[in-house]
Amino acid sequence: MADDRHRLASTSRSILIIEDDPAFAQILYDLVHELDFHGLLAATAEDGLAMAKLYRPSAIVLDMGLPDRSGLSVLDALKRDPLTRHVPVHVISASDHSKAALAMGAAGYALKPIEREQLLEAIKHLEAKFTQKLRRVLIVEDDPVLRRSTALLLAADDVETVEVGTTAQALEHLGASTFDCMVLDLSLPDRSGLELLKEMSGGDQYGVPPVIVYTGRSLSQGEVHELEQFSTSIIIKGARSPERLLDEVTLFLHQVESDLPPERQRMLRDARDREDVFEGRRILIVEDDVRNVFALTKVLEPRGAKIEIARNGLEALDHLREHPGVDLVLMDIMMPVMDGLQATREIRKQPQFAKLPIIALTAKAMIDDREDCLQAGANDYIAKPLDVDKLLSLARVWIRK
Repeated sequence: MADDRHRLASTSRSILIIEDDPAFAQILYDLVHELDFHGLLAATAEDGLAMAKLYRPSAIVLDMGLPDRSGLSVLDALKRDPLTRHVPVHVISASDHSKAALAMGAAGYALKPIEREQLLEAIKHLEAKFTQKLRRVLIVEDDPVLRRSTALLLAADDVETVEVGTTAQALEHLGASTFDCMVLDLSLPDRSGLELLKEMSGGDQYGVPPVIVYTGRSLSQGEVHELEQFSTSIIIKGARSPERLLDEVTLFLHQVESDLPPERQRMLRDARDREDVFEGRRILIVEDDVRNVFALTKVLEPRGAKIEIARNGLEALDHLREHPGVDLVLMDIMMPVMDGLQATREIRKQPQFAKLPIIALTAKAMIDDREDCLQAGANDYIAKPLDVDKLLSLARVWIRK
């Protein structure tokens, strides 16, 4: 389909539509024109990522079910690249991955089928994001010294920080005005941070921005699970926490990284280089080719992951039963004894593995093969030969779950 790429000027307002359904892409393209934007069209993930870097669109509308790469991994790639990180992305998909997408920095999420009015509202919401002049952050922290230091870390010409020390003050501000992000300590004098989150989500009287829990407390797995129902990120205060906090806040504020002071740009680079998401996480590689096992291990171990190995699907089932607690499975499809499709089906039959993330590794790139993987129960797929950046992107997406 023809689009407006040859008519773009440096001052053009443009929206990149990454969508493989031509009919739906045409509907979005016409709506974009109706709202006085130029429209850019990409039918694959790779084209979409290349066009995002080349044309620097004002905003992006992203489908999840793309032919060459899942939309979540595209979102991860966009939000890890300093050139595209600030661009607001609205996801429109037939499948519901809204919690993961919003936690990764998506500006909005809508499920297909979708009405025309909802599409118009989504595009207007994107416009409000990229034209926004002032971003507002609510800092909820009872320690005045930490509260002030957090505000100084996040302050900028286009960022207003509001500092409060109690849940009552936080609710008062949330009820009276809107915020783009909230940084929340859990230990507050009048009520706990978790109680505040529950009250915020319980009614329409409060605006609920993305919430970053920023706490010095050690949290149990149960506490982490409960907090994850209400917050987009949890950061434990420590030596490296300021970089992580700055990284998360700039993501949700859609700040242009190149416009930040050099020291803050350095902090953001440090935060991304450390790959905390893999630290101590157990990844089971199910693969009969020793060379592939070595290649995957070489990529994942230096990032802090603990690698475990099974040579076929039957070994994988035994391993999962005997060594519970695996965080992610990389499942080859073509294997002896029991192939990856059968192994994935068997894993999904067992309730304790219902939510275990499984990424299928297939030597083929045919649409039917990918559909077979997803129908068997895989969360996502990647074709061999493996692209390291794509693999890391997918692993980051699913290991978070």
